[in-house]
Amino acid sequence: MDHHQHNPHEQHQHEEHPAHAHHSQTDHGKMRHDHGSVPMGAQGHDHHQMMIADFRKRFWVSTVLTIPILVLSPMIQQMLGYTLELPGNAYILLALSTFVYGWGGWPFLQGFVAELKQKGPGMMTLIALAITVAYCYSAATVLGLKGMDFFWELATLIDIMLLGHWLEMKSVLGASKALQLLVSMMPAEAHRVKADGQVEDVKLEALEKDDIILVKPGEKVPADSTIVEGSSYLDESMLTGESKPVKKEKGNKVIGGSVNGNGSLRVQVEHTGKDSYLNKVIRLVEEAQQTKSRMQNLSDRAAKWLTYIALAVGFGTLAAWLVAGQSFVFSLERMVTVMVITCPHALGLAIPLVVAISTAVSAQNGLLIRNRTAFEESRKITALLFDKTGTLTTGVFGVTRFETAAPGFTKEEVLRLAGALEQTSEHPIAVGIVRKIKELDIRIPEAEAFNAITGQGVEATVEGRAVKVVSPGYLKENNLAVPEGAVSSKAETVVFVLVDANVAGYIALADAVRPESKGAIETFKRNNIRVFMATGDNKTVAEAVSKELGLDGFYAEVLPHQKVEIVKQLQDKGEFVAMTGDGVNDAPALAQADVGIAIGSGTDVAAETADIVLVNSNPEDIAHLILFGKATYRKMIQNLVWATAYNAVAIPLAAGVLYQTGFVLGPAVGAVFMSLSTIIVAINAQLLRKKIGNRQGGTYI
Repeated sequence: MDHHQHNPHEQHQHEEHPAHAHHSQTDHGKMRHDHGSVPMGAQGHDHHQMMIADFRKRFWVSTVLTIPILVLSPMIQQMLGYTLELPGNAYILLALSTFVYGWGGWPFLQGFVAELKQKGPGMMTLIALAITVAYCYSAATVLGLKGMDFFWELATLIDIMLLGHWLEMKSVLGASKALQLLVSMMPAEAHRVKADGQVEDVKLEALEKDDIILVKPGEKVPADSTIVEGSSYLDESMLTGESKPVKKEKGNKVIGGSVNGNGSLRVQVEHTGKDSYLNKVIRLVEEAQQTKSRMQNLSDRAAKWLTYIALAVGFGTLAAWLVAGQSFVFSLERMVTVMVITCPHALGLAIPLVVAISTAVSAQNGLLIRNRTAFEESRKITALLFDKTGTLTTGVFGVTRFETAAPGFTKEEVLRLAGALEQTSEHPIAVGIVRKIKELDIRIPEAEAFNAITGQGVEATVEGRAVKVVSPGYLKENNLAVPEGAVSSKAETVVFVLVDANVAGYIALADAVRPESKGAIETFKRNNIRVFMATGDNKTVAEAVSKELGLDGFYAEVLPHQKVEIVKQLQDKGEFVAMTGDGVNDAPALAQADVGIAIGSGTDVAAETADIVLVNSNPEDIAHLILFGKATYRKMIQNLVWATAYNAVAIPLAAGVLYQTGFVLGPAVGAVFMSLSTIIVAINAQLLRKKIGNRQGGTYI
């Protein structure tokens, strides 16, 4: 058998997948927040910063004006036992409160109008109604209506609302910080090498495909490129989640944004601007953050219903207390408190904030989420079907053993002579042998009179000796004994080195199992996920890999279209199936699976068929993905439970259910509780950041 024609392992194709055929596309929307829509991705960052600054300014100005309102309010004077009556006291209070209502309360009034236009009353509607009713009633008492104003409560209510929004928005901003880090990773300039060899500094936008650029030690790579000169270790951790620096040399691709180590590189630009890896990642993350999942739709519906409940309970409370004989001021205060404390802000924020954080943090760790619903449903996975080569195995034919089989030859000599024949071949076996020789820094001699032995190997003259590299079939045909211990593993391919017609030694190669695979399989099993493997390799090799990793089953000699049938078979048995593949051949199976996970290949992140793209071909990343999906779902549930439970308790208290016991909740205190609830939800979502980096024994703690 001619090992220069036979391909003993699957060939990989890292190509863009056709359009998704199975999973429905969810609608895209922006995260509802404050007075309008705030995009959570990179483009909304400056706008978000401006809104935070605006809320901060309104809070401080309103708070300063609240001090004289408190000092001049008759109710505060009565509570603290002092008297301070200025000429036109009531009109001074009205003027100050009008400014606080109109300027401090402007974001809420503006948001109220926006919600009315969208025919979707929500948080802003409740706050605007509460402060408007409080202001109008208080103003009417100054102008002649009998009753007691509550300007001080109005002012403190607006202050607390502004403070709550300011703090909560600062927390929300943290959700897009991971994405901002990605955006900021590109350098501003590049060192372009001109035709005459001179180096000029140019703006990133000026770079074009095929430009040669110089990357100095410690600098960021300006664009996706291929190394044409030099070698170095590059830190790609912020792009791929791979913590160890990766060695890159001539011919290797480098990703724009990765950090160069100690070596100087000259690289040729492949992708710039919107076609770059980093921009693809940012676009994918932004799309995922804007895509609504089932959980988010549930949250939105709950928030909408809560608004209607708050309005009904608010006006119902006013009517009930008036019927019960209470004063209009007391009844109005109960209504205002109900409206403020029932604001569905925490509920509206519960899911979008978790979505924004999980997608951005996932991207930093090499997990690109394209389908939010599939990501959330990864917690349901019961069966995982792996493609073998390049995922469970390295995908590279490597030398596992090389031994001498005759006196007068060293192990290195056997390898060196084989390398002379293999150095010009691109066959996986030849490439594997030459790579091993380079690793050991062995000099390869020249070969003369090269010739292919049909179906059995190659031969040439090296240093005056007749050297052959042949298959076991050649030995059998020529009645040569196979050296003892040469064939020890079914997963290995063994070639023999003959010198002057005698067996000098042998070299064993295999598509080695990834060191991370075993730990990943153990993690899946701990989480009650069955693991299967589908491969185009023969049964012997597939069985050896399956046994080594302790898989639940394997499918050998599988053609690409048969992978779909395997997925269907598992689904028919009631399994919730995740399929992991890496090429256009796997597209149908990825689409058929409940969760399709595409293995990226460095800069290929446009896997249209998959729900999730993994930048690295590392099975541990799939384990992290599933566990992080579970952690994300738990955060969503925690936030929903907190937001709904809080309202279930808060609404009766605000309505005055404990009035007989002497407990009365004022509007300002209600505002404090509402803001606290929102901030708790925001902080809980932020804790998700620690989850992906806090892996212990395959669980998230």
